Amino acid sequence: MAGKGGKSGKAKTTSSKAVSKSSRAGLQFPVGRVGRLLRHAHYTERVGAGAPVYLAAVLEYLAAEVLELAGNAAKDNKKTRIVPRHILLAIRNDEELNKLLHNTTIAEGGVLPNISGPVAGNKQSSGESSQAV
Repeated sequence: MAGKGGKSGKAKTTSSKAVSKSSRAGLQFPVGRVGRLLRHAHYTERVGAGAPVYLAAVLEYLAAEVLELAGNAAKDNKKTRIVPRHILLAIRNDEELNKLLHNTTIAEGGVLPNISGPVAGNKQSSGESSQAV
């Protein structure tokens, strides 16, 4: 009866600390929570071990990208705190993020500053307009 009882193949240590999936993957976003949400949302019957890690990494990258651009927008406006207006400016001024989030409405974000041609009027110096008469 070699298979029953006795010692297992792994050496057991008395003080083994639990290591999260996020720290194993080197991520800040919660891999375990993403996996749980994938499983309980019933997108599919089975969810592989690598799927939540990949999805958490993509979400972390997108969040870091938006936060970096929003921080730059806040700094341009001489502010130290990121507000929804800065997030909107960051997304709308970046070509790829704007393409990804073109149907998204950001609450309290406002709109991009834009003055169309006919409303702005033609800027001519006063000397040229008097000579045209």
